[in-house]
Amino acid sequence: MLAEIEDTTQAEDVAAPIAVGGIAVERLCSFIERVERLDEERKALTSDIKDIFNEAKSAGFDVKTIKQILKLRKLEPTEIEEMETLLHIYMRSLGM
Repeated sequence: MLAEIEDTTQAEDVAAPIAVGGIAVERLCSFIERVERLDEERKALTSDIKDIFNEAKSAGFDVKTIKQILKLRKLEPTEIEEMETLLHIYMRSLGM
């Protein structure tokens, strides 16, 4: 009878998620591995973007200006207009 109880307990342990100190180990590992995978993808994308900027530079384009355009394209037209207006006001104030 005791052997039957032990066999049942072992079968339940296999089906249940492994927990150490109240932490579901498999789930934790899954989160960590997903973040690591995404981090590798981010590094690859960063490298690809750098390659594009180098290509643009070798084609004679100004990379700083391209980066500024990318920032502006993320803004709403009213935000861009306000920023340009303030820029002109400040420049006139400084005699530029």
